[in-house]
Amino acid sequence: MNLSIRNRRGGRKLYVLATAAGLAFARLSIVSATDYHPGVDLLADASGAEEQERKRLLMIVNPYATTVSSRLKNLVVSALRGSYALDTVDTERRDHATEICREAAQEGYDAIVAFGGDGTVNEAANGLAGTGTPLTCLPGGRANVYCRMLGIPSDVVDATEHLLGLAGAWPTRQVDLGMVGGRYFLFSAGVGLDASVVQRVDSRPQLKARLGEYYYAWVATTTFGRRYLLKPPRLAAELGSSDGANDGSQVEGVTVVVQNASPYTYFGDRGVEMAEGVSLQSGDLAGLILKRTSPLDVPSIAWRALSPSARVAGHRQIEPFSAEKRLLIRSLDERELPIQVDGDFIGCAAEHSFSVAPGALAILA
Repeated sequence: MNLSIRNRRGGRKLYVLATAAGLAFARLSIVSATDYHPGVDLLADASGAEEQERKRLLMIVNPYATTVSSRLKNLVVSALRGSYALDTVDTERRDHATEICREAAQEGYDAIVAFGGDGTVNEAANGLAGTGTPLTCLPGGRANVYCRMLGIPSDVVDATEHLLGLAGAWPTRQVDLGMVGGRYFLFSAGVGLDASVVQRVDSRPQLKARLGEYYYAWVATTTFGRRYLLKPPRLAAELGSSDGANDGSQVEGVTVVVQNASPYTYFGDRGVEMAEGVSLQSGDLAGLILKRTSPLDVPSIAWRALSPSARVAGHRQIEPFSAEKRLLIRSLDERELPIQVDGDFIGCAAEHSFSVAPGALAILA
């Protein structure tokens, strides 16, 4: 069973988890964000499984992720230890999860669990790419795009129960990763307007956590008006043919979105579809180039992105591309171009070179 207990006195929602999968008994107490009970605990006992027979997992926790708290972490750990030999470690700085995963792969863990947002999962993937050690995730961020792509529930209680259910079958598979400038990405990257939006959103983490996609929408509107309405940075995207050789195709514009999978992100429960013809196992990249920004074009593109039927690729100011192995994006006016990967701003440069790494990451889902 799984229980979701909501605080009825106005505090924020926390979850208490109990599962019957592989557990002989569980004792559950209520946790409230406004009324803490010192006796809160969750006891679990495995039904006959010896410790040495269990899969060995390392759970990497981002304690600053939007929905992660120490009490929630402890409850998830207690539940998972009913079926797994589980170690945990908290991240302490940017790219720390990458360092931890590289060491964990060498130490022979059966899988790594990233408990945080898409940025935490991205860092973990960068440490595990090419190692063969599977990665899975628990939703701790706001959008949790990669969790949803893998079919992992976006509710942490359901996701924990899902992970417990994988202990027997252990379904792993290889998926592709995108790459830009030596950095892997899981599902999407952007150069230009969307990267500028992410940069501003990341600078206000409290508003990002509180308002979510509505804060993104407000920042996108104001960033467009301030930086991209008049004299936006100009760029050129040089596309390569399907065999990776440059075919001389070049498209000029102001923003490029590159995807390794779809959707691009989520607005609430709705997937935002941008690129077409790409998946986690397609072995290529797809995306679109925004050729210009104007007060008429950008609102209609946003409407298409949120529409269940209209296609962004069908807009007259959009140049779509697909089945690409590589592409180069460079500045045309000497201004450095901002870039984001999987929703995290990573810097600016005069050019960005993209490629795909087929089957580079093992995942457990």
